[in-house]
Parts: sequence; structure tokens; C-alpha cells
Amino acid sequence: MGFEQAWLSYEKREVSVQWAGIHMIYAEQKGRIIEHAATELQTAFAKITGKEPVLCLERPEKELNGCILLKQKNGLKEGGYHLFEREGALVIEAPDEGGLLYGAFELIKQLQLGNAYEGMDICKEPVMPLRMLNHWDNMDGSIERGYSGNSFFFDNDEILVDERIVTYARLLASVGINGTVINNVNVKDAATWLITDRYFEKLRQLSEILADYGIKLFLSLNYAAPVELGELDSADPLSEEVRAWWKERMKLVFTQVPNLGGFLIKADSEGRPGPFTYGRTHADGANMLAEAVEPYGGLIIWRCFVYNCKQDWRDYKTDRARSGYDNFKELDGTFRDNVILQIKNGPMDFQVREPVHPLFGALEATNQMLEVQIAQEYTGQQRHVCYLIPMFKEVLSFRTYAAETDDTVEDIVSGKTFKQTKCGMAAVANTGNDENWTGHDLAAANFYGFGRLAFEPSAQAEELAEEWIIRTFGEDKAVREVLLFILMNSWRAYEMYNAPLGIGWMVNPSYHYGPSVDGYEYDRWGTYHRADHVGIGVDRSHQGTGYAGLYREPNASMYDNPESCPDELLLFFHHMPYDHRLRSGKTVIQHIYDTHFEGVELVDEMVKRFEGLEGKLPDKAYQRMLERFHHQKEHSREWRDQINSYFYRKSGIADEKGRKIF
Repeated sequence: MGFEQAWLSYEKREVSVQWAGIHMIYAEQKGRIIEHAATELQTAFAKITGKEPVLCLERPEKELNGCILLKQKNGLKEGGYHLFEREGALVIEAPDEGGLLYGAFELIKQLQLGNAYEGMDICKEPVMPLRMLNHWDNMDGSIERGYSGNSFFFDNDEILVDERIVTYARLLASVGINGTVINNVNVKDAATWLITDRYFEKLRQLSEILADYGIKLFLSLNYAAPVELGELDSADPLSEEVRAWWKERMKLVFTQVPNLGGFLIKADSEGRPGPFTYGRTHADGANMLAEAVEPYGGLIIWRCFVYNCKQDWRDYKTDRARSGYDNFKELDGTFRDNVILQIKNGPMDFQVREPVHPLFGALEATNQMLEVQIAQEYTGQQRHVCYLIPMFKEVLSFRTYAAETDDTVEDIVSGKTFKQTKCGMAAVANTGNDENWTGHDLAAANFYGFGRLAFEPSAQAEELAEEWIIRTFGEDKAVREVLLFILMNSWRAYEMYNAPLGIGWMVNPSYHYGPSVDGYEYDRWGTYHRADHVGIGVDRSHQGTGYAGLYREPNASMYDNPESCPDELLLFFHHMPYDHRLRSGKTVIQHIYDTHFEGVELVDEMVKRFEGLEGKLPDKAYQRMLERFHHQKEHSREWRDQINSYFYRKSGIADEKGRKIF
């Protein structure tokens, strides 16, 4: 299947005389990553300016006007770079090859954005040490929660290594991503065999392509592999036989796949095997694997998405939201140094609105990283546009009060708060083998924005959206303004016509698409809204499940009291009467009615503005997006009408504005 180049398409543009005058590229040091940096610069300048610079093998006698010079120089941390203009030459200095590659892509970005050549001076260092994608690709070619076609890593239980993988590596490096997990965290069937010689040759080839762009390959690991491969009858982490098995296996794996960064593990959750089978802790399981990979510099990334999925809906005290905290808080400080706990942004499961996970700020002596989802599992599945970077910005800026200063989620997962170096940010990927990579063309803004944000969290959501638009679709002002309006209003619009005030989960079970208010209300998954004829919401205060008390003060008291709890999370923390007045002055029920009507109106405005771009965008991309916008327009009405009708029938309270509710 063919594929596009996304924001690396390098379409020809009008550029200044200085930009057009670039005629030579010289790298002082040699290396595969530096070679790719130089050739990427050569390709970009040739396509954008129409003039191809020469790759010079001999050092120029002086820094000539119109030269790009790449130099390794100490002074910045790993992956950092200094890009500046000096006497007409553009110089990229970095302490390592990766930094030179990032600096090269920064220079290409400046060219694409049409920024000034003269006086350029940009110095950046990556804030997050680890900046990763987690792919949920299965080896049969399917993707769990995949909305962009099938896998481009796997097909029919084989690993694919082709030109698309090279472009994928370029896309990752261009936004600063330095790690990728290629297979589903729910490891089963053929994926269990990825740590055997059945797949080593293709994994080595794949890892070498990624390494050429400064990217480490990671694999999701089946915790019960010794048993499921038929070699042992136990996976007990305290068994000497099991520990010896893993040490021998990891020696073999890292020898055969030398660019392997380590493993991602989902254990003891949603039916996956883990140490609980043997009465052991998560620390026991993680440390056993960490010991096995430590000689090779390997990491074990252990997901904290752990909960008992056999909850009884009649039980008002058991709370799935507590599960991650309850499972891991008491283990703080017991994990080996090469273990990283990967924690979802919220305590439930990537809902359109939920509070920040209370483990952030609770763990003081454990490496941790933030997990977000750019695959839009609960936010429109890449059929609705939903730009998620504003959400991620809110999460990163959340104060945990784990310290007097430097206590935000960003501070914690960048290592600033607790002085950690093994930490960072991961996103569940939204790519597939669709021609445009992400199904909805505008969903690529989440792919782009995540990488840029992990590298530079201070970047603003609107800035990143505008960058992506210009780099992908060019400099047309109307295109930029309309797409920026759509992206920056899309999360708000989706939240407005979705589940209200932080309650979440009003979707069809299993495939998680489309409205179904009671779809999960009486199930085993712990995903309830508790609506009755009087009110709605889950009591997570000290009188309910006690979840609010898991946060540090003053957050705990703020969430515990409905009068101080933020309106947008009110129903997540409290069961409130329909006639309770929010800070806006509206009642809960009127807020539900108003936001669902207003959300549809906002989508209508987005679609109207988009239709005005006909002829200004590539026709194929325009038609793809138009089809999805028309679907969103109709589907948002289904959300509005089902949600409003449900709560009108439940409460018996009419809409103050007299609008049609069924």
C-alpha cells in the first residue's frame, strides 16, 4: 500500500535569497546518524528551494556563506543542539549524533515555516529523556484500537521491513521521538515468540533502520513466556529456575538484536498473566526481568494499568479508579533502577475528561513515565477530529504538591522533581498502513504534537498545531486559519457532545464508539455513572470510595468537597442532584442540555469553514477529510439526542430553552 510523506513532503515554496543560496553541507564527524542528517538536509533543500546543495567531503577553509556545517561539540545534554547563523553560514552544534539529527530537522522546520535566516540562534535540549510511541499492533496485521488501517510492522505473523519503515523512522526523528514499542501490550500467539530465533533476523534489520535515526526498538513482552513457549511449567519471579531462564533468554535476545532498548510489560490486568498468579508483587516480577536485562543496558517499562475486572456493579465502595494507586503506592522504592513505571494520564482509561492519576506525586523513589493515547479510542476514533495536545498540556501542568516547587507532572516525568534520569512520556500510537498514516488527515497533528511536546513541553498547543499545518499543507493563510480554528476547538467540541462533567464511559461496550449511556452501567469493568431520577455521578469523596483522599493536599480537599471541586470533574468525584448549580450559574441538567446542543453547533461551524477550503488543499486529502467531517456532523447529533433524551427521561426536568428533546 502506498504512503504519503506527511509533514516531510517538502513541497516547493517561495523562499528568501539567503535560503535559496544554501549550496553546501559539511559534517565534521562521520557516522550513520550524521549521514542521515546531511542527506535529509540535502533532500529538503533540493525539494523546497529547487536547488540541491552539495554534500562536501572536505572541510571548507572557512565557514562559507551558504554552507550548513554540522559539528559535534560538548556543552549540551544528550540530544540537545545549537543552531545558529554565523557570517552567512548555518551551523549546527550538538554533543552527539542524535542532537545533530534533531538540529537538522529544526533547520528544515525553520525553512518550511519561512522564518528568518539571518541572525538565527536556536538552542534546545530534550526535556523528557524517553519519548516513545507504544504501538498496539498484532502480528496477524490487525491493530487493537487501530483506526488507520492495518499494521505496517506485521502481516500474517511476519515482520515487515521495507521503505515505509524508513519513512516512519524519519517521521519519529523529525519530532524528537527516540523509542518505539512495535507490538501490542496484550502479547499473545506469535508475538510471544518475538524473543526467539524465529524473528531475530527481521528484528535486527528493523532495529538497525531505527538506530540510524536515533531510535531504540522496544518490544512488549509476555510475562508467562517461559510457560507459553513450553520450556518451563512456572513463571514465578522468585523461582531460581525461572530467573535463570530469563537471564539466558535475554543474553540471547540482546546479542541477536543489539539495538534493543528493553521491554514493555502489561501484567495482572484484563486477563494478562503476571506475578499475582504466584502470590508475588509487581516489584518481584519487574525486578526479575530488570535483573536479566541490566547487563545490556536494557529497561523494563511496567504499566500501572492494573485492576480487577470482576467488579460487582452493586458494590459502591470498590473503585477501579483507586486500583493503580492501591497496587503500586506501597511498592515505592522497591523497584530496581532500570525499571520504569508507566502511568496513564488518568486513573480510568483515556476518557475525554478525567483527573490526573494520583500516582503522580505519590511515588517519590521510583522511575516513572506518563502514558497518553493519541489513538482516539474514546475521543472519536480518528473519524471525529479531536486535537489532544491541549489535554496533554493540562496534564503536564498539573501541580501534585509533591514538593514546594517543581512539582508538576511535567517536572516529575522529566526527572526534575526527584532527580531521576529514567523517565519520560509515551503515547499509544495512532498510525496504520493507510496512505495518510492516521486515517483522518487532521489526526496526524496528534502524532506530530506529541513528539514535539515530549521534547519541548513548554511549546504551546496552538503553536504546535500551526507548525504542523504549515509543514503539511503549506503557507496559504485561509488554510492555516481554518484548520487552526478546527484543531483548537475540537477537543472542547467533542467533550461538549460527549459524556458530561468528567463522568465518562457512555459508549458502546467493546468497540467504544458511539453513544450508549448505560452501555457499561451494569458490567464488571467498574465504569459507572450511577444516574438515577435525582442525580448523577460517582461518590469518590471520603463518604464514598475515598478516592479523592489519594491526592496530596490541597488537591485532596479540593476534590473531596463538591463546592471546591472543579466543575469539569464534578461528576467524576460526586453524585450530584440535577438541580445543583455549577459555577456558571447553570444547573447540572441544564449544563448537559446546553453543552450537547452547543457542541453540535460548534461542529457545524467547523464543517462549514472546512468546506470553504475546497481547491486550497490537495483534492485527495480534502475529500478524505470532508467525508469524515460529514460523518462527525451527523454522529455528533446522535450523541446530543441520545444523551439529552436519556437525562430528560431520567430527571423529568425540561430544557429551559424549549429545544427539541426526544
